[in-house]
Amino acid sequence: MIKRTLYFGNPSYLSLSNTQLVLRLPEVEKNNLLPTEFQRDALVTIPVEDIGIVIIDNPQITLTSGLLQALQENNVAVIVCDYRHMPPSLLLPIEGNSIQQERYDAQLEASEPIKKQLWQQTVVQKIKNQAAVLASLSLPSSYLIPLHRNVKSGDTDNCEATAAVYYWQTIFKHVSGFVRYREGPPPNNFLNYGYAILRATMARSIVAAGLLPTLGIFHKNRYNAYCLADDLMEPYRPYVDQIVHQLVAEMGITHEMTKEHKAILLKIPAIDVTINGEKSPLMLATQRTAVSIVKCYHGEQRKLLYPEF
Repeated sequence: MIKRTLYFGNPSYLSLSNTQLVLRLPEVEKNNLLPTEFQRDALVTIPVEDIGIVIIDNPQITLTSGLLQALQENNVAVIVCDYRHMPPSLLLPIEGNSIQQERYDAQLEASEPIKKQLWQQTVVQKIKNQAAVLASLSLPSSYLIPLHRNVKSGDTDNCEATAAVYYWQTIFKHVSGFVRYREGPPPNNFLNYGYAILRATMARSIVAAGLLPTLGIFHKNRYNAYCLADDLMEPYRPYVDQIVHQLVAEMGITHEMTKEHKAILLKIPAIDVTINGEKSPLMLATQRTAVSIVKCYHGEQRKLLYPEF
């Protein structure tokens, strides 16, 4: 079942009652002039088991410890936004699988050749999906074809970076002076937000599969707790890029993200993607990807399952 992504951007009280997330609005509760019926209707309850991601985007939101505990028990990814309304913080449960010790061992013992082969598959599919996105937008993509065919084990020739230079110059060539980097001008802010949603979705699936999100197959950073999520989300990034491209085409470029912008990007976990000819929501696809790497670590299969654009 596809889980819900909940966004809270106004001052709120969030608590737990009978396994339900309870939303109360302080402005409504404190206004004695409002009709009782209106105050009653303003109280919203949502089953915790139906939730996949919660985004907190207001410093005046209060969460009870009971609710946080219930969210973690149900493997809900909780994202907390900063003063710029960007999502730099991610909270996930420590225990996400009943046999995770066994899977931790397999992950820790994975040989370097296996990890290099898995990274090769990741880069190949990422470049394939980048080429497919460009083609879907009627943009030239033929330069990327020989690149994905020549990716070596571990991507020793750095085909990923070579593809990225061409890809970013092409997909947003209509945006004057665009360069892709985290702190860059718009639409980098849209991309950052979309990638944060994608990262949380992938990290949630990795924990549910019983793996350590910190231990990547390529990314290594002493300050990064989600290296494996950053690895496995790579072939999914072009889906976000296409959404942002369409968003910019329809709504233009703004330095501040509006609720309308966020509403579109919050749908990322629910968009349809295809793996091995089977279509499913992206959130379910990330679960298949996470389970596939578990099987690779255990020697049960050699190929990661990634979406094909």
